[in-house]
Amino acid sequence: MTAPHARYRRAVAIPAGMAMATALAFLPNTTATAADEAPAVVSADATPLSYVVNVKPGHGTSAYVKKAVGKAGGTIVTSYDQIGVIVVHSSNADFAKTIRKVRGVQSAGATRTAPLPTAVTADLGTPKALSAAEVARAEAPAGQDPLEPQQWDLPAIKADKAHAKSLGSSKVTVAVIDTGVDDTHPDIAPNFDRGASVNCVSGKPDTADGAWRPGASESPHGTHVAGEIAAAKNGVGMTGVAPGVKVSGIKVSNPDGFFYTEAVVCGFVWAAEHGVDVTNNSYYTDPWYFNCKNDPDQKALLDAVTRASRYAEKKGAVNVAAAGNENYDLASDEITDPSSPNDTTPGERVVDPSECLDIPTQLPGVVTVASTGAKGLKSSFSNYGLGVADIAAPGGDSTAYQKPEPPATSGLILGTLPGGKWGYMAGTSMASPHVAGVAALIKSTHPYASPALVKALLYAQADAKACTDPYDIDADGKIDAVCEGSKNRNGFYGWGIADALDAVTK
Repeated sequence: MTAPHARYRRAVAIPAGMAMATALAFLPNTTATAADEAPAVVSADATPLSYVVNVKPGHGTSAYVKKAVGKAGGTIVTSYDQIGVIVVHSSNADFAKTIRKVRGVQSAGATRTAPLPTAVTADLGTPKALSAAEVARAEAPAGQDPLEPQQWDLPAIKADKAHAKSLGSSKVTVAVIDTGVDDTHPDIAPNFDRGASVNCVSGKPDTADGAWRPGASESPHGTHVAGEIAAAKNGVGMTGVAPGVKVSGIKVSNPDGFFYTEAVVCGFVWAAEHGVDVTNNSYYTDPWYFNCKNDPDQKALLDAVTRASRYAEKKGAVNVAAAGNENYDLASDEITDPSSPNDTTPGERVVDPSECLDIPTQLPGVVTVASTGAKGLKSSFSNYGLGVADIAAPGGDSTAYQKPEPPATSGLILGTLPGGKWGYMAGTSMASPHVAGVAALIKSTHPYASPALVKALLYAQADAKACTDPYDIDADGKIDAVCEGSKNRNGFYGWGIADALDAVTK
């Protein structure tokens, strides 16, 4: 069995491998059949799956569709009428094929290939936590938090200089759509927005107190991201990119670490309706790394998340997403995807990334973030692509490739960890929150700016960076990636490196 990819966007093992498999294998498409007028027959040992059914938005789910869902063996979990997405559970293996034939249904598909609950898979990218002794020994110049000297990433985007002008506005909220956020952490608690936090794992909002927190055995990923964005400048631990803004936790990954479509849809809709100004999305939507428009199941997932992310932007949110950690050229003609579906048994397939999309990363309107290391070069693992990567920011890299200047010692990114701890992680997962933080600073400076204007300022203020050519990050004499484009916009760095100082002064 092929080892599953980590779903996060993601903390990676360093150094990242460069070689990608190139064997061609296509997963079989499902052939649609006519809807059966008789109720579905479900065997006693059938395994339940989750589905999204997409209908015309703006109206309540019609009685006709509701009846058809029941007749096809489905149970409606919830419906997001404002975007026309219905979440359904069914043990009928033919549910999707049947419901697609129903009048008013525009697309429908299974959100997973594993039954409910999902099979457990391995997690990757365990953070390197600082010991209590290391934290106690930390010293910083006056005006800095104790661990700030280890944060080489802040001066890399001029956040240290920005903080002398502004820490950001407490009226601005960044939602971390992720694995959950530990709001009890001393660096997060001062800036946490409980009202904009929720657990969306089932596809339906759970507003119970603390439901947004990760469990003891769950990934610290979302907590790390939250600290990068908005760890308070309070004399404790580290400092976030925008330490004066609010941060919320929207938990969308299940205990096994999967980010399924129904949860992601719930997350975007929740953000849209709770005053969120920026969303950070450091994941891809499972189980398909790329969702192909010519596959009826994958098309339905693509439709649903597209509707949800557009709705969030329409309601005022700037959606920021990590580009991914496989050193893929997302603007190439084809990519070999060896990891889909990652919740059962992955198989290799060759996809066209213009027709098979990594979501939400490649969705229209989403800010796609590539990663840089301590020397300001594309991280060894970072995905890239001319016209796909919009902007770049620090996400870390191996010190063997990009070593920071003293006093920083790690080439990875420092962040908060559950239980009042701090630690290092790396990945485009860590780059994306830097851009989300800068976007929050722009929104703080221009409180009435629309998402389109915030994005325009984000790109215009970025520090242009020319292609790294040749790019031989491990110095083995072989080219590791090819950058295309001009200094002002290219495949490695997009419009350039995010600039926090400009965000608070222009």
